[in-house]
Amino acid sequence: METMKAIRMHAFGGPEVLAYEDAPRPVPAADEVLIRVLAAGVNPVDWKIREGYMRDKITLPLVPGWDVAGVIEEKGPAVVGLEPGDGVYALPSILRNGAYAEYIVVKASEVALKPESLDYDHAAAVPLAALTAWQSLFDLARLRAGRKILIHAAAGGVGHFAVQFAAWVGAHVIGTASARHHDFLRSIGAHELIDYTTTPFEEAVRDADVVLDALGGEVWQRSWKVLKRGGIMVSTLRGPEAGGPDALNKLCAHVFVQPDAAQLGEIAVLIDSGQVRPVVERIFPLSEAAAAHRLLQSGHAEGKVILHVADA
Repeated sequence: METMKAIRMHAFGGPEVLAYEDAPRPVPAADEVLIRVLAAGVNPVDWKIREGYMRDKITLPLVPGWDVAGVIEEKGPAVVGLEPGDGVYALPSILRNGAYAEYIVVKASEVALKPESLDYDHAAAVPLAALTAWQSLFDLARLRAGRKILIHAAAGGVGHFAVQFAAWVGAHVIGTASARHHDFLRSIGAHELIDYTTTPFEEAVRDADVVLDALGGEVWQRSWKVLKRGGIMVSTLRGPEAGGPDALNKLCAHVFVQPDAAQLGEIAVLIDSGQVRPVVERIFPLSEAAAAHRLLQSGHAEGKVILHVADA
Protein backbone atom coordinates (compact mmCIF):
# COMPACT_ATOMS: atom_id res chain seq x y z
CA MET A 1 0.00 0.00 0.00
CA GLU A 2 1.35 3.41 -0.95
CA THR A 3 1.57 5.99 1.81
CA MET A 4 1.45 9.77 2.05
CA LYS A 5 2.04 12.42 4.67
CA ALA A 6 -1.13 13.53 6.43
CA ILE A 7 -2.52 15.07 9.57
CA ARG A 8 -4.57 12.48 11.41
CA MET A 9 -6.43 12.42 14.71
CA HIS A 10 -6.67 9.16 16.63
CA ALA A 11 -8.73 10.66 19.45
CA PHE A 12 -10.96 13.67 20.05
CA GLY A 13 -9.54 16.61 21.96
CA GLY A 14 -7.43 19.74 21.65
CA PRO A 15 -5.04 20.73 18.86
CA GLU A 16 -2.44 18.35 20.29
CA VAL A 17 -4.38 15.34 18.89
CA LEU A 18 -3.47 16.41 15.33
CA ALA A 19 -0.55 14.15 14.37
CA TYR A 20 1.64 14.65 11.30
CA GLU A 21 2.36 11.10 10.13
CA ASP A 22 2.32 8.55 7.35
CA ALA A 23 -1.12 7.41 6.23
CA PRO A 24 -2.44 5.14 3.47
CA ARG A 25 -2.75 6.91 0.13
CA PRO A 26 -6.38 6.65 -1.00
CA VAL A 27 -7.47 4.99 -4.24
CA PRO A 28 -10.31 6.48 -6.31
CA ALA A 29 -13.48 4.49 -7.01
CA ALA A 30 -15.14 4.52 -10.42
CA ASP A 31 -16.94 7.84 -9.85
CA GLU A 32 -14.10 9.56 -7.97
CA VAL A 33 -10.94 11.49 -8.67
CA LEU A 34 -7.66 11.38 -6.79
CA ILE A 35 -6.47 14.93 -6.13
CA ARG A 36 -2.87 15.81 -5.32
CA VAL A 37 -3.53 18.34 -2.61
CA LEU A 38 -1.67 21.64 -2.93
CA ALA A 39 -3.60 23.53 -0.25
CA ALA A 40 -6.36 22.92 2.29
CA GLY A 41 -8.62 25.41 4.03
CA VAL A 42 -9.12 25.40 7.80
CA ASN A 43 -12.68 25.99 9.00
CA PRO A 44 -14.52 26.10 12.34
CA VAL A 45 -16.11 22.72 11.61
CA ASP A 46 -12.58 21.23 11.57
CA TRP A 47 -11.84 22.08 15.20
CA LYS A 48 -15.40 21.29 16.26
CA ILE A 49 -15.06 17.78 14.81
CA ARG A 50 -11.62 17.52 16.43
CA GLU A 51 -13.28 18.28 19.79
CA GLY A 52 -16.01 15.66 19.30
CA TYR A 53 -18.81 17.24 17.24
CA MET A 54 -20.50 14.53 15.14
CA ARG A 55 -18.44 11.87 16.97
CA ASP A 56 -21.26 9.37 16.42
CA LYS A 57 -20.73 9.70 12.64
CA ILE A 58 -16.94 9.95 12.57
CA THR A 59 -14.58 6.97 12.29
CA LEU A 60 -11.09 7.35 13.75
CA PRO A 61 -8.34 7.74 12.75
CA LEU A 62 -9.55 10.70 10.69
CA VAL A 63 -7.85 13.08 8.28
CA PRO A 64 -9.64 16.42 8.86
CA GLY A 65 -10.13 19.28 6.41
CA TRP A 66 -12.96 19.87 3.95
CA ASP A 67 -11.61 22.58 1.67
CA VAL A 68 -9.25 21.38 -1.04
CA ALA A 69 -7.43 22.84 -4.01
CA GLY A 70 -5.08 20.78 -6.10
CA VAL A 71 -4.46 18.87 -9.30
CA ILE A 72 -6.22 15.72 -10.47
CA GLU A 73 -3.76 12.83 -10.34
CA GLU A 74 -6.06 9.97 -11.37
CA LYS A 75 -9.70 9.51 -12.24
CA GLY A 76 -12.09 6.59 -12.04
CA PRO A 77 -13.42 5.01 -15.25
CA ALA A 78 -16.89 6.54 -14.83
CA VAL A 79 -15.63 10.12 -14.55
CA VAL A 80 -16.27 12.45 -17.50
CA GLY A 81 -15.47 16.13 -17.84
CA LEU A 82 -12.42 16.03 -15.56
CA GLU A 83 -8.94 14.92 -16.55
CA PRO A 84 -5.58 14.30 -14.89
CA GLY A 85 -3.68 17.58 -14.73
CA ASP A 86 -6.79 19.73 -14.22
CA GLY A 87 -6.52 22.35 -11.49
CA VAL A 88 -9.58 21.94 -9.29
CA TYR A 89 -11.18 22.85 -6.00
CA ALA A 90 -13.89 21.15 -3.99
CA LEU A 91 -15.88 20.76 -0.82
CA PRO A 92 -15.73 17.00 -0.19
CA SER A 93 -18.22 15.13 1.99
CA ILE A 94 -17.63 15.87 5.66
CA LEU A 95 -18.14 12.21 6.53
CA ARG A 96 -14.96 11.10 4.72
CA ASN A 97 -11.25 11.63 5.22
CA GLY A 98 -10.39 15.21 4.37
CA ALA A 99 -7.74 17.38 2.79
CA TYR A 100 -5.03 17.71 5.46
CA ALA A 101 -2.96 15.31 3.39
CA GLU A 102 -0.90 14.97 0.24
CA TYR A 103 -3.78 13.20 -1.53
CA ILE A 104 -7.55 12.97 -1.22
CA VAL A 105 -10.26 11.11 -3.13
CA VAL A 106 -13.38 13.13 -3.93
CA LYS A 107 -16.60 12.34 -5.77
CA ALA A 108 -16.28 13.82 -9.25
CA SER A 109 -19.71 15.41 -8.78
CA GLU A 110 -18.24 17.56 -5.97
CA VAL A 111 -15.29 18.91 -8.00
CA ALA A 112 -15.07 22.08 -10.10
CA LEU A 113 -12.26 23.71 -12.04
CA LYS A 114 -10.62 26.25 -9.76
CA PRO A 115 -10.77 29.98 -10.55
CA GLU A 116 -8.03 30.74 -13.08
CA SER A 117 -7.13 33.99 -11.34
CA LEU A 118 -6.28 32.33 -8.00
CA ASP A 119 -3.24 30.43 -6.85
CA TYR A 120 -3.96 27.18 -5.05
CA ASP A 121 -3.60 28.61 -1.53
CA HIS A 122 -6.30 31.19 -2.23
CA ALA A 123 -8.47 28.72 -4.14
CA ALA A 124 -8.48 26.49 -1.05
CA ALA A 125 -9.97 29.40 0.90
CA VAL A 126 -13.16 29.30 -1.15
CA PRO A 127 -15.27 26.11 -1.21
CA LEU A 128 -16.73 25.52 2.26
CA ALA A 129 -17.09 29.15 3.35
CA ALA A 130 -18.26 30.46 -0.01
CA LEU A 131 -20.79 27.66 -0.49
CA THR A 132 -22.11 28.21 3.04
CA ALA A 133 -22.61 31.90 2.29
CA TRP A 134 -24.10 31.22 -1.16
CA GLN A 135 -26.56 28.59 0.06
CA SER A 136 -27.54 30.76 3.05
CA LEU A 137 -28.19 33.92 1.06
CA PHE A 138 -29.62 32.57 -2.18
CA ASP A 139 -31.00 29.06 -1.58
CA LEU A 140 -32.55 29.82 1.83
CA ALA A 141 -32.99 33.59 2.23
CA ARG A 142 -33.66 34.36 -1.46
CA LEU A 143 -31.71 37.57 -1.06
CA ARG A 144 -32.11 40.09 -3.86
CA ALA A 145 -31.49 43.73 -4.71
CA GLY A 146 -32.90 46.27 -2.28
CA ARG A 147 -33.11 43.89 0.67
CA LYS A 148 -31.36 44.70 3.96
CA ILE A 149 -29.11 42.03 5.50
CA LEU A 150 -27.25 41.91 8.81
CA ILE A 151 -24.19 39.64 8.70
CA HIS A 152 -22.64 38.64 12.02
CA ALA A 153 -18.90 37.92 12.19
CA ALA A 154 -18.65 39.68 8.85
CA ALA A 155 -14.84 39.52 8.67
CA GLY A 156 -14.70 35.76 9.16
CA GLY A 157 -14.52 32.99 6.60
CA VAL A 158 -18.24 32.72 5.82
CA GLY A 159 -18.89 36.36 6.66
CA HIS A 160 -16.48 37.95 4.19
CA PHE A 161 -17.95 35.91 1.33
CA ALA A 162 -21.49 36.75 2.45
CA VAL A 163 -20.67 40.47 2.43
CA GLN A 164 -19.37 40.23 -1.13
CA PHE A 165 -22.24 38.10 -2.44
CA ALA A 166 -24.84 40.37 -0.84
CA ALA A 167 -23.21 43.50 -2.25
CA TRP A 168 -22.94 41.87 -5.68
CA VAL A 169 -26.65 41.12 -5.77
CA GLY A 170 -27.52 44.70 -4.75
CA ALA A 171 -28.56 44.24 -1.12
CA HIS A 172 -27.87 46.78 1.63
CA VAL A 173 -25.14 45.12 3.72
CA ILE A 174 -24.66 45.68 7.45
CA GLY A 175 -21.90 43.79 9.24
CA THR A 176 -20.82 43.26 12.82
CA ALA A 177 -17.08 43.16 13.49
CA SER A 178 -14.53 44.76 15.77
CA ALA A 179 -13.29 48.16 14.61
CA ARG A 180 -9.98 46.84 13.29
CA HIS A 181 -11.86 45.01 10.50
CA HIS A 182 -14.03 47.92 9.36
CA ASP A 183 -11.76 49.29 6.61
CA PHE A 184 -11.40 45.80 5.18
CA LEU A 185 -15.15 45.21 5.20
CA ARG A 186 -15.87 48.53 3.52
CA SER A 187 -13.37 47.59 0.83
CA ILE A 188 -15.35 44.44 -0.02
CA GLY A 189 -18.79 46.04 -0.09
CA ALA A 190 -20.25 46.55 3.39
CA HIS A 191 -22.45 49.67 3.63
CA GLU A 192 -22.78 49.90 7.41
CA LEU A 193 -20.61 48.46 10.16
CA ILE A 194 -21.25 47.92 13.85
CA ASP A 195 -18.44 47.48 16.36
CA TYR A 196 -19.96 44.78 18.54
CA THR A 197 -17.48 45.58 21.32
CA THR A 198 -18.99 49.04 21.85
CA THR A 199 -22.48 49.03 20.32
CA PRO A 200 -25.32 46.53 20.83
CA PHE A 201 -26.28 45.69 17.26
CA GLU A 202 -29.97 45.45 18.12
CA GLU A 203 -29.91 49.15 19.00
CA ALA A 204 -28.40 50.07 15.63
CA VAL A 205 -30.39 47.92 13.19
CA ARG A 206 -34.12 47.82 12.48
CA ASP A 207 -36.30 46.04 9.92
CA ALA A 208 -33.67 43.78 8.39
CA ASP A 209 -34.98 41.34 5.79
CA VAL A 210 -32.26 38.77 6.54
CA VAL A 211 -29.87 37.99 9.38
CA LEU A 212 -26.98 35.61 8.78
CA ASP A 213 -25.78 34.26 12.14
CA ALA A 214 -22.62 32.19 12.56
CA LEU A 215 -22.28 32.86 16.31
CA GLY A 216 -25.37 31.44 18.00
CA GLY A 217 -26.13 31.77 21.71
CA GLU A 218 -27.23 35.17 22.94
CA VAL A 219 -26.34 36.78 19.58
CA TRP A 220 -28.87 34.50 17.89
CA GLN A 221 -31.51 35.36 20.49
CA ARG A 222 -30.92 39.12 20.30
CA SER A 223 -30.95 39.04 16.50
CA TRP A 224 -34.70 38.40 16.34
CA LYS A 225 -35.23 42.01 17.41
CA VAL A 226 -33.67 43.42 14.25
CA LEU A 227 -35.74 41.35 11.80
CA LYS A 228 -38.82 42.80 10.17
CA ARG A 229 -42.10 40.90 10.10
CA GLY A 230 -41.67 38.09 7.57
CA GLY A 231 -37.87 38.36 7.71
CA ILE A 232 -35.64 35.31 7.92
CA MET A 233 -32.81 34.31 10.23
CA VAL A 234 -30.32 31.91 8.63
CA SER A 235 -28.08 30.19 11.16
CA THR A 236 -25.02 28.06 10.54
CA LEU A 237 -25.32 26.64 14.06
CA ARG A 238 -28.89 25.75 14.91
CA GLY A 239 -32.04 24.50 13.25
CA PRO A 240 -35.49 26.08 13.11
CA GLU A 241 -36.73 26.45 16.68
CA ALA A 242 -38.65 28.84 18.90
CA GLY A 243 -36.99 32.22 19.35
CA GLY A 244 -39.31 33.74 21.93
CA PRO A 245 -41.75 36.62 21.44
CA ASP A 246 -39.29 38.57 19.25
CA ALA A 247 -39.44 35.75 16.70
CA LEU A 248 -43.20 35.89 16.10
CA ASN A 249 -44.11 36.11 12.40
CA LYS A 250 -40.47 35.63 11.43
CA LEU A 251 -38.70 32.70 9.80
CA CYS A 252 -35.67 30.64 10.78
CA ALA A 253 -33.55 28.32 8.66
CA HIS A 254 -30.44 26.27 9.33
CA VAL A 255 -27.76 25.87 6.67
CA PHE A 256 -25.66 22.71 6.66
CA VAL A 257 -23.47 23.26 3.65
CA GLN A 258 -23.65 20.74 0.83
CA PRO A 259 -21.07 20.00 -1.88
CA ASP A 260 -22.14 21.60 -5.15
CA ALA A 261 -19.82 21.69 -8.16
CA ALA A 262 -22.23 23.83 -10.20
CA GLN A 263 -22.33 26.53 -7.52
CA LEU A 264 -18.54 26.41 -7.25
CA GLY A 265 -18.46 27.01 -10.99
CA GLU A 266 -20.66 30.11 -10.61
CA ILE A 267 -18.47 31.37 -7.76
CA ALA A 268 -15.35 30.86 -9.88
CA VAL A 269 -16.85 33.10 -12.58
CA LEU A 270 -17.47 35.84 -9.99
CA ILE A 271 -13.92 35.52 -8.69
CA ASP A 272 -12.35 35.60 -12.15
CA SER A 273 -14.45 38.66 -13.07
CA GLY A 274 -13.20 40.53 -10.00
CA GLN A 275 -16.57 40.64 -8.26
CA VAL A 276 -15.47 38.46 -5.33
CA ARG A 277 -12.11 37.72 -3.74
CA PRO A 278 -11.11 35.33 -0.99
CA VAL A 279 -9.06 36.83 1.84
CA VAL A 280 -6.40 34.78 3.61
CA GLU A 281 -5.26 35.69 7.11
CA ARG A 282 -2.30 33.29 7.28
CA ILE A 283 -0.80 30.28 5.54
CA PHE A 284 0.76 27.46 7.58
CA PRO A 285 2.67 24.40 6.37
CA LEU A 286 0.70 21.16 6.65
CA SER A 287 2.82 19.99 9.58
CA GLU A 288 1.64 23.01 11.63
CA ALA A 289 -2.08 22.21 11.49
CA ALA A 290 -2.32 22.45 15.29
CA ALA A 291 -1.09 26.06 15.19
CA ALA A 292 -3.60 26.83 12.43
CA HIS A 293 -6.41 25.46 14.62
CA ARG A 294 -5.29 27.60 17.55
CA LEU A 295 -5.35 30.75 15.42
CA LEU A 296 -8.79 29.98 14.02
CA GLN A 297 -10.21 29.22 17.46
CA SER A 298 -8.95 32.57 18.75
CA GLY A 299 -11.72 34.19 16.68
CA HIS A 300 -9.46 36.96 15.39
CA ALA A 301 -8.71 35.76 11.84
CA GLU A 302 -9.66 38.09 8.97
CA GLY A 303 -10.82 35.78 6.21
CA LYS A 304 -9.43 32.27 5.98
CA VAL A 305 -6.59 30.23 7.45
CA ILE A 306 -4.83 27.91 4.99
CA LEU A 307 -2.54 24.88 5.09
CA HIS A 308 0.01 24.85 2.25
CA VAL A 309 0.65 21.24 1.33
CA ALA A 310 2.81 21.35 -1.82
CA ASP A 311 3.94 23.67 -4.58
CA ALA A 312 2.21 23.56 -7.94
